[in-house]
Amino acid sequence: MNINDFNYDLPKELIAQSPLRKRSSSRLMVLQEDKIEHKHFYDIIDYLKEGDVLVVNNSKVIKAKLIGRKETSGKVELLLENNNWCLIKGKNIHKGMYLFFDKDIIGVVEDKKENKFKIKFNKDVKEVLDEIGELPTPPYVKKRINSDDEYQTVYAEKEGSIAAPTAGFHFDEGLLKKIKEKWVKIAEITLHVSFSTFLPIKEEDYTKHKMYNEYYEIDEKNAEIINNAKRIFAVGTTTIRALESSVKNNKVIPGKSGTDIFIYPGYKFKLKYNGMLTNFHLPKSTLLLLVSAFYGKERILNAYNEAIKKKYRFYSFGDAMLLLNSHPQ
Repeated sequence: MNINDFNYDLPKELIAQSPLRKRSSSRLMVLQEDKIEHKHFYDIIDYLKEGDVLVVNNSKVIKAKLIGRKETSGKVELLLENNNWCLIKGKNIHKGMYLFFDKDIIGVVEDKKENKFKIKFNKDVKEVLDEIGELPTPPYVKKRINSDDEYQTVYAEKEGSIAAPTAGFHFDEGLLKKIKEKWVKIAEITLHVSFSTFLPIKEEDYTKHKMYNEYYEIDEKNAEIINNAKRIFAVGTTTIRALESSVKNNKVIPGKSGTDIFIYPGYKFKLKYNGMLTNFHLPKSTLLLLVSAFYGKERILNAYNEAIKKKYRFYSFGDAMLLLNSHPQ
């Protein structure tokens, strides 16, 4: 139950700073029981066959980052979520403080709950984001992206995330076409990534960590595709969380809802997955706990050590893992 059991040392040079020009040429570590294979992502097609379903999260990242200044001229950076709640990077932020932005946009701090602040703007929030919003990228990515498309999956459609579901970055249109030609179906579901996904675990006993609500939706058509699949391959931790939140009696139930599900080792998965695609995650993160629940802590940490030795690229713009066979029970 100790979060320090999920720590590892990563050389800074292995943190990917930009995506590869050809997305599907990234490396792919394939885990099957205790066997590790080193492939390229385009080799994923060799592990799929007719009747399989690949489930992806089609959420699209919004321009949720705002750069401004305080009354005292100190810089602030906001990461805005639903209902005017945001994270603020800046010192001594308090209720009643005014924040100033370009294009005569002004905000006032109305409320604070834990580490989040509620801001009231002098314009509609959508207007604010349209006028001065920037696409947020993770703090460990120091290079500026060349275009907004670099931080979106090729199938991103429904706006609402403040961080990308990055396991899907490795797919390009050409690879998806080849997968469909193999009579593999693509099921699209939506989970809008919020602060909850990437907030650090501060409790030593990770079971005491609290996840916050994230919106997800699964329509009838895609629920039916998943329920009729011969084998299910989930793309990313957000896809797993949405599916696990929707399952009743071993079936995906369509609908729109919110989930604060926290998956860590010992969790009993409701749906049978034959594989999961995922990136290499930060130490002591909820994402690392989820993949450890799916495949076993020792196997995952051993694989991470192997990835470091082989100089895989880590985190959002990094390489991928394919976890084959179902999760341990």
